[in-house]
Amino acid sequence: MAQVTAALVKQLREMTGSPMMECKKALVEADGDIDAAVDVLRKAGAAKVIKKAGRATNEGAVIAYVTPDCKAGAIAELKCETDFVSGTDQFKALVGKIAQAVAVNDPADVDALRASEVDGETVDALITEGIHNMGENMTLTRFARLSAADGYVSSYVHMGGKIGVVCAFSLGKPETAQADEFKTMAHDVAMQVAAARPISAVREDVPQDVIDHELSIYRAQAAESGKPEAIQERIVQGSLEKFFKENTLVSQQFVKDPSKTVEQYVNEVAKQLGDKIAITSFRCFALGEE
Repeated sequence: MAQVTAALVKQLREMTGSPMMECKKALVEADGDIDAAVDVLRKAGAAKVIKKAGRATNEGAVIAYVTPDCKAGAIAELKCETDFVSGTDQFKALVGKIAQAVAVNDPADVDALRASEVDGETVDALITEGIHNMGENMTLTRFARLSAADGYVSSYVHMGGKIGVVCAFSLGKPETAQADEFKTMAHDVAMQVAAARPISAVREDVPQDVIDHELSIYRAQAAESGKPEAIQERIVQGSLEKFFKENTLVSQQFVKDPSKTVEQYVNEVAKQLGDKIAITSFRCFALGEE
């Protein structure tokens, strides 16, 4: 009997979109012959999935899920073939289930997510069922998860799944999470991320390679001015400061009221509630963006 390797199982799953365990069973039954295993799956009722599996998935949705206690949240991206399917409530509900599995199970990677369960079914099985019911190939591409054990996680989905955001906050008092003023602010901040697309929450979290790249550009620009080196360095630092203000969440102008920064808005709500509130992190996916 031929050996059924993990690589072979993965290859069959990618070819057919069928659940991993079903692929393994089919390969065992087919004595490791992948073409015969495809026939086994077809006979078992997976023919529709197989017919769809090679087709391009250029549409889809990014959907967010936050746990009922608001201590964890996630976004997931599932691709499909057409915007007709991606715009349906059925498809968005499927992506929402996948995001729920991410938030609850905290999987390490896409393979672990596909094997994880939500409401008694694996994500793999849910996707396969979705392919059958909606008649299009689907590809689970990526996900992100945030947690805030002593804080709060908010979410926002823009344009029905074109952009998804989760945002984590730290709180000094747990009761702050129940205040309407805080909930409004947390939602506003998640919307800010979707609208302004910052690089990080605070400047300390901007990757050093990004800073180095910006500095190289600013120094080249300053050198073109022909001004003394001391003045050139001040120009460079001024440009870097402007970059931080435009690309770090807390320093950005608040889109709903540009007279204040996001940090000032957060601090106003914190003062109103008698607490200390800080944005700790966020994740943002735009559909199809690498």
